[in-house]
Amino acid sequence: MERYFEFEKHQTTYRQEFVAGLTTFLAMAYILFVNAFILADAGMDPGAVFVATALASAIGCLIMGLWAKYPIALAPGMGLNAFFAYTVVIGMGIPWQAALAGVLVSGVIFFILTITKVRETIINAIPLQLKLAAGAGIGFFIAFIGMKNAGIIEADEVTFVRLGELTAPPTLLAIFGLVITALFMIRGFKGGIFYGLILTALAGMVAGIVSVPSAIVSSVPSIAPTFGEAITYPLSHPEEFFTAQMLVVIFTFLFVDFFDTAGTLMAVANQAGFLKNNKLPRANRALASDSIATIAGAVLGTSTTTSYLESSAGVAAGGRTGFTSMVVAGLFLVSLFFSPLLEIFLEHPGLTSPALIIVGVLMASALASIEWNKLEFAIPAFITIIAMSLTFSIATGIALGFILYPLTKIFKGEYRDVHPMMYVLFFVFLAYFIWLAE
Repeated sequence: MERYFEFEKHQTTYRQEFVAGLTTFLAMAYILFVNAFILADAGMDPGAVFVATALASAIGCLIMGLWAKYPIALAPGMGLNAFFAYTVVIGMGIPWQAALAGVLVSGVIFFILTITKVRETIINAIPLQLKLAAGAGIGFFIAFIGMKNAGIIEADEVTFVRLGELTAPPTLLAIFGLVITALFMIRGFKGGIFYGLILTALAGMVAGIVSVPSAIVSSVPSIAPTFGEAITYPLSHPEEFFTAQMLVVIFTFLFVDFFDTAGTLMAVANQAGFLKNNKLPRANRALASDSIATIAGAVLGTSTTTSYLESSAGVAAGGRTGFTSMVVAGLFLVSLFFSPLLEIFLEHPGLTSPALIIVGVLMASALASIEWNKLEFAIPAFITIIAMSLTFSIATGIALGFILYPLTKIFKGEYRDVHPMMYVLFFVFLAYFIWLAE
């Protein structure tokens, strides 16, 4: 094992890699509960989603560790799960089984594009400003959902949204959790979000707001309610899958996963010193690992599985090889036996709100890199960001940005600077909105 992962070359040890893997796991373990909670809103069985989340994460980490040999962990992505539940299933009215099929198809396409290297062409076609805007917009969208679940904001017939009842016990508990999680993050705790999640739940139990779980450890819940639906449902309900709506859904899954994965890989690789001449060795293996995990996750019953930026916590703790990812995989498998804790978070939505809001903050950092002084970039970027939250649809925000960008460049006389692919996407999204109107 030491020879396979080249411990001596990377100046690492089993102890160092294990500590790194544990650190990464604690930094991202919140996804086990948050993902089950979000997809439960889409009508999916939370126990099955909990198992699918753990298994998809373990599979992704194993492939990344053994094949690509990078200390990068994978799990169902934040933002993509919100898009799945709130935009696709609730907003568009698409059955969750069909949405899972969309995730499966996007994973297969992602894999094909990766091994044929077409992916690089598509990435280069889309301007950096729109990529940054999409990431920041998803951050705002996730934070909006977190504040709604916490009761910090609520619906209003006149003003649409307003300040919620802050003195309500569940809301006070969510605010406490947000403050505690923020303090952990500010102080540099690698598992800050996870620690905040657990401490908030414990504080709720002490205050009598949250019920004590019936058990801590139990047998693994059944995955039967979600397993294989991504394959069987489209075959038995082709009229609900082969639609123009699903094309947009698949493209959005593909688009967000494209850039989320690329950005995470480059950021973590740069931190660990893996980049050579600004390129990542074995990049195709790392990207293929991501797409294979997405395919496996869809079949198991969860939204898109992607590389996690929390892997940087493990790298900071000394992780330098794929053995770190293998440790994370093992811990995800162990977590399968802690499903009773899931009932706490399902009964009290505000417990997961601090995690959603803090993740939103981290994703919104992309705002700093947008060239706001250039209106041809600023206008499409701003509309992309604000439309996601105000229309409660990540896909709508992306579509509006992709329509506006070519127009702003044409009006400025810089139409030659726009990649032909962007003009193709302009007409695709324009046709989509016309189809929606009809």
